[in-house]
Amino acid sequence: MEKKRVLITGAAGFLGSHLCDRFIKEGYHVIGMDNLITGDLRNIEHLFKLPDFEFYHHDVSKFIHVPGRLDYILHFASPASPIDYLKIPIQTLKVGSLGTHNCLGLAKEKKARMLIASTSEVYGDPLVHPQTESYWGNVNPIGPRGVYDEAKRFQEAITMAYHTYHGLETRIVRIFNTYGPRMRLNDGRALPAFIGQALRGEDLTVFGDGSQTRSFCYVDDLIEGIYRLLLSDYPYPVNIGNPNEISLKDFAEEVLKLTGAKVKIVYKPLPVDDPKQRQPDISKAKEILGWQPTIDRSEGLRRTYEYFKQLPKEELFKQPKEFTQH
Repeated sequence: MEKKRVLITGAAGFLGSHLCDRFIKEGYHVIGMDNLITGDLRNIEHLFKLPDFEFYHHDVSKFIHVPGRLDYILHFASPASPIDYLKIPIQTLKVGSLGTHNCLGLAKEKKARMLIASTSEVYGDPLVHPQTESYWGNVNPIGPRGVYDEAKRFQEAITMAYHTYHGLETRIVRIFNTYGPRMRLNDGRALPAFIGQALRGEDLTVFGDGSQTRSFCYVDDLIEGIYRLLLSDYPYPVNIGNPNEISLKDFAEEVLKLTGAKVKIVYKPLPVDDPKQRQPDISKAKEILGWQPTIDRSEGLRRTYEYFKQLPKEELFKQPKEFTQH
């Protein structure tokens, strides 16, 4: 029987590379696509020797051509951290709009099922807690985070339009804070920032008073949820994340304890529109997908710390890359 073929955009990124691994393991032929603006080929170089993996260096905001049959498309191309999307706001909007439109057009042409990576950021700074899929959100469209939040909200809207108007098979995953190996140390997110600072012997930076909460999901759990959602028959958004909520101050304390770093926590002003609370209601994922996270934070943090510890020293001190805007 011929292998099923899956296109994964953002393949060289944190989540995209883990998805490539999972679909290879499940016996698919995987086509990875990435323009490498925030992705890193080192995340997928172990796959290049495999006959069932191919890679296209391409920007999905431009027309996409993939020869042959496609069964599934997973659209994960997008800057996903504040440090990136604040530096390249226009590309962030383009990959969420033009990029999604191009992927949907390809899915329609190939009669492929398409899953998009949405985010808990569609809820903005939520007035409802925990966040359910039926909550419409509290987003500032013209604030600095609006380029990411609104790109993802538009992405959901156009995906549903293709589903209802063209009858395209679509799936929407709303991803909550995720961590694990292959995260970039300097991408501005709390976990790699804390671990990077601890490894460099720097004080840990917490924004605001540290009372704002996040719910951290280990990457293997997230990938399992995404895989189940793709193969389900549910076309509406589904939250995938770990509902175990923690304040950022307590989280910084956990990282200090894990790393044994002899540094302190310092506090800086809270960024504009930074969400005060973030916790997924995963009732839908439990009911429809039979999914819930299985890896607790202490184990996930240990695995992630082991990964960061073995990185070359120059990685620890590497500055975030400079981008040009198109």
